[in-house]
Amino acid sequence: MKTETIKTLRAFLIELAVYAVLVIAYFFLVLHFLGNGLRQLEVNHRYTYAGVSILLIIGQAVLLENVTTFLLRLLRGRSE
Repeated sequence: MKTETIKTLRAFLIELAVYAVLVIAYFFLVLHFLGNGLRQLEVNHRYTYAGVSILLIIGQAVLLENVTTFLLRLLRGRSE
């Protein structure tokens, strides 16, 4: 393989690993801190639960993308 392809593949694998760890940590944090509240919301107020769940998904995407980008910039020592 070409060196540029290897560098790109290595960067992708590092980003994938970091993102996987962050997603797992986020899942357990939400489960621990919001689990009971979300369960009650699901049982008693389905539409509100749906809205809150969508907002959590969007928030997760934005937050984890920003954290991943920040960490990769720190590791690489340059901005993309």
